[in-house]
Amino acid sequence: MLEKALQGNKTYWGWIGALLVLIGIGFGCYLYQLNEGLTITGLSRDVSWGFYIAQFTILVGVAASGVMLVLPYYLHGHKPFGRLVIYGEFLAVAAVIMCLLFIVVDLGQPQRLMNVLLHPTPNSILFWDMVVLNGYLFLNIVIGWSHLHAEKKGIRPPSWVKPLIYLSIPWAISIHTVTAFLYAGLPGRHFWLTAILAARFLASAFACGPALLLLILFIVRRVSDLVIPREAIQTLSKIITYAWILNLFFLALELFTGFYSNLPGHMHSFEYLFAGHHGYDSLVPWMWNFVFLAVTSLILMVNPGTRNNQTTLIIALIMMFVAGWIDKGLGLIIGGFVPNPFEGITEYWPTIPEAFIAVGVYAAGFLILTVLYKITLEVRRANA
Repeated sequence: MLEKALQGNKTYWGWIGALLVLIGIGFGCYLYQLNEGLTITGLSRDVSWGFYIAQFTILVGVAASGVMLVLPYYLHGHKPFGRLVIYGEFLAVAAVIMCLLFIVVDLGQPQRLMNVLLHPTPNSILFWDMVVLNGYLFLNIVIGWSHLHAEKKGIRPPSWVKPLIYLSIPWAISIHTVTAFLYAGLPGRHFWLTAILAARFLASAFACGPALLLLILFIVRRVSDLVIPREAIQTLSKIITYAWILNLFFLALELFTGFYSNLPGHMHSFEYLFAGHHGYDSLVPWMWNFVFLAVTSLILMVNPGTRNNQTTLIIALIMMFVAGWIDKGLGLIIGGFVPNPFEGITEYWPTIPEAFIAVGVYAAGFLILTVLYKITLEVRRANA
């Protein structure tokens, strides 16, 4: 079926060419980083995780979001999701591959990845993160490809696929839960030391991930013959809305706990993010943009009139995803390092090579996603 990805018009090949150029630029910057070391990034002794790990965290949520289609369709028989489930599974494949690539570029010496396999340490959260991520990647490749192969032949998927589908539901929850444990398990970082961090991660994932999926499907529908049932859009929009409400509620709980209880570790990080701390305020504009985007998107999604209007729905989904990206891609990760445990402040901002490497990784992920979606569309067009 891979040969179907080699069929396309000028727009398709232009998109592929643009992605390959971005991948090439990113790879060139990565070779520069590999030669010079992580000194070319904005990372430091105080801020050891930055833009790469932030993108990893966001994309784990995107990967986990596929369960928002799988669960209603397979457990509750919600038929409108039937033709869309495979797109969620393939988005999960691309997202997990990007997650793994961001881990690779974050390592100064990528060959050290082999230490996880050669010297496994089951008492390490990193070990379990590797297990759940690679396991989830395997599950979605097998499930998605099996369904697509069955569609091509006009037969039902093999019976052994269904247990894997049911297994993928708790597995999707596990990948973001284990990722949250990476942060919550560091007692020296008080900003992350909270029992509801995994719940925050999942709520954010189940809002921003399906929001991105729906936006991508709208784009695919515009450039192809993809049909998205109206009922599926409405149901998924409601799921996104409830998850976003939970996400903002959990954030409000963190604010209340930190400031009402006068916990310095929580308060100082929030102060740095939203008001500045001792004159350091580089993230303040970003975080207030997050507030504006989060609240505005919530209003648009809660109101049935704007949620059911495709134009305002698209605007709300874009605002929501950008808000989630700011919250987890900048605020959550950097806020955990600033101030440091000794109340020192070392500000962080990604450098130009760092940004280009990240763009290259995203381009690689979207290339994989484009190929998988192209094959799916061609198979379904041939069987129509």
